[in-house]
Amino acid sequence: MRLILSLLRGIYSLLYHQFAWTYDFVAAIVSLGRWNDWVNATLPHLNGRVLELGYGPGHLQLALRAQGLTAFGVDESRQMSRLARRRFRKQGLIPRLTIGYAQYLPFPRQAFDCVVSTFPSEYIFEPKTLNEIRRVLQPGGRLVIVPTAWITGRGALEKMMAWLLRLLGETPGKPGQLPAILRDRFTHAGFGVQSKLVEMRGSQVLIVIATYYPHEEWVSNGVLE
Repeated sequence: MRLILSLLRGIYSLLYHQFAWTYDFVAAIVSLGRWNDWVNATLPHLNGRVLELGYGPGHLQLALRAQGLTAFGVDESRQMSRLARRRFRKQGLIPRLTIGYAQYLPFPRQAFDCVVSTFPSEYIFEPKTLNEIRRVLQPGGRLVIVPTAWITGRGALEKMMAWLLRLLGETPGKPGQLPAILRDRFTHAGFGVQSKLVEMRGSQVLIVIATYYPHEEWVSNGVLE
């Protein structure tokens, strides 16, 4: 199993870097054309100034701008940054994108109303990342994450892809459940946590909404259920 996980991490790294130009194609295949719908499921939960961690090829950035939101993005992949900037230029827009790491965000304290990340890797749950997110969020601000989605359609191709994603560990647990260990990481970092299962075409998307409370307010409110 460790060998398989190591190989998968290597493939994902190539997909996000050297072969970034294939990202949209691969994402469309593994999601059976639903990838952008899953990503855009975050939009109803975002407002004001929004920071996206891992903006990839830039689709959500453009959707945020179309919603009239002030969108910024951080991504560590130079290849993805080039793709996203090219997409912005085609739209005649000036991107607010930077290359960097979520553990060292180049923004001042309380700069954002929301932080969003869709299908992030394990870095999003690291204490350093959560501390940085908390630092740049306004009190009462939200961290909105799409950690996974499940293909639930009954067609033969849908069943096969759902089985393959389970086999690869991309859709762990039962649909709609946030593992307790991840919930604990959020609460220990000062976030109240809600999770929401969104029904979509032949699929379900898990949205995690972690609201940042300053220490005093967090103690009085406790953890959201």
